Amino acid sequence: MSQEPCELHAVEAAQRIARGELTSEALVRSCLERISAREPQVRAWTFLDAELALAQARACDLQSPRSALHGVPVGIKDVLDTADMPSEYGSPIYRGHRPRADAGCVALLREAGCVILGKTVTTEFANIHPAQTRNPHNPAHTPGGSSSGSAAGVADYMMPLAIGTQTGGSTIRPAAYCGVVGLKPTFNSMNRAGLKFSAETLDTIGLIARSVEDVALGLHVISGRAVQIGKSATRMPRIGVVHTAHWHDADLASRENLDHAAALLANAGASVSNVSLSPKADGLYEAHSTIALYEAARALAWEYFNHSDLISRTFLPKIEEGWQIPRATYDAARKLAHECRGEFSTRMQDHDFLLTLSGPNEAPLGLKTNGSSIFNRIWTLLGVPCVNLPFGHGLNGLPLGLQLAGRFDGDDDLLMWARWTRLHLPWD
Repeated sequence: MSQEPCELHAVEAAQRIARGELTSEALVRSCLERISAREPQVRAWTFLDAELALAQARACDLQSPRSALHGVPVGIKDVLDTADMPSEYGSPIYRGHRPRADAGCVALLREAGCVILGKTVTTEFANIHPAQTRNPHNPAHTPGGSSSGSAAGVADYMMPLAIGTQTGGSTIRPAAYCGVVGLKPTFNSMNRAGLKFSAETLDTIGLIARSVEDVALGLHVISGRAVQIGKSATRMPRIGVVHTAHWHDADLASRENLDHAAALLANAGASVSNVSLSPKADGLYEAHSTIALYEAARALAWEYFNHSDLISRTFLPKIEEGWQIPRATYDAARKLAHECRGEFSTRMQDHDFLLTLSGPNEAPLGLKTNGSSIFNRIWTLLGVPCVNLPFGHGLNGLPLGLQLAGRFDGDDDLLMWARWTRLHLPWD
C-alpha cells in the first residue's frame, strides 16, 4: 500500500520537497484531507484555515529551500501567539483574540520556510482544566494535556510536527498517551517570546513528532542548537533506571514495561543500573507545586481580577491557592530547586541518561482528567532535557511511554541516545 504524504515523517517529507519529489502544497493537501476525515472524532484543532495553509505552501514551492524543514506543515499549540490566526489560550476570556505579532518560535518557523498549519487545542491556559480533544487510539480516553491537540494531531497523521509546551508534564505525558515522540528540551532552549505564561520558571517550549529525528531537526531549526540529526553512538550507553519516590503510584503494567525495556537495553549491551535520586530531591515534588501555583496566580492576575467568572471552576481554586502561598515559601522552593540542579549534575557524571516512566499508566478513561504528571515534574523543575519514546501498551491496549532524561544543555547527546534506544527496542 502506498504511503500518503501526511504519513511521512517531517525529515523525509522535507527531503522529498528539497529533491523535487513532493511539493509542499501536496503535503499540506494530504494533511488537510486527513484532518477533514478525522477531526470530528479527534477534535485536535481550535483554528484551521485551509486556504491560508495552502497559500503558505504554494509560496514555499516557489522558493529555494530555506532550511532542512522547508515546506513542512507544523501545528502550533494555542498558547503561542500567531499574527494571522486567533490566539485564545484555551479560555473564553480570549475568544477571537488576534495578536499583532507571532511568538518567537512561530516567527522562526516561518523564516525557515515552514507552513503554520493552524492552532492546536490546549487546556485552559495550559493548565489542569481538560479540553475537547480525544485520544486518537480510543476517543473515550484522554489524549493528555496540556498539549492535547498537538499530540493527538501528530499521532493521527494530521501533521508531522507540532509545537507543545511543558510546565509539569504537558509535552511528555500527552506524547506518551498518544504513542508519539515528545521532546522537552533544556529549559529556555527555544525563545519564549509570545508564549502565554503559566509559570515562567517552568514553562518550556517543546516538540511532538513521530520520530526522534523529527524532534531533533525541529529543535535545531528553531533554537540553533548544534543537534546532529544522524549522529550515531560510538559506544554503549550507561543508563540509570530511576523508579523515583512515586514508583508505586504507577500501575503494574507501566512498572513491568519499564523494567522490560531496561532488560532489553541491557541485553543489547548497555550498562544498566538502578539509580536513586538524593533524599533532598523528594522535596522537588512539593517545590514544583509551590512554584507552579505561585507563578500561575500572578501570571494570570489580570484575568483573575477582571474575569474570574470566565475561569473554569476546575482551575479557579488553584489560582486562589496560588495567591495564598507566601513569598518566603516560594523562595524556599526555588532555592531547593537550585541546590538539586547542582546535585543532579554531579550524579549524571556516571550516566549518559536516566530511564524512567513517562506517566503512571496508559491514557485514563474519560475526558475529565489530563492524567498525572507525577513522573514529569521534577525533570521540568530541574530544567533538563527529556524525551518520550513510545514503547509497550497498557491493559486497555493504549500506548505506554518511556522517558529519557539527560544532562542540562545535553540535548544533542540525549537525542543521540534516544535514537540508540529506539533502535534497540521493538517498534509497533
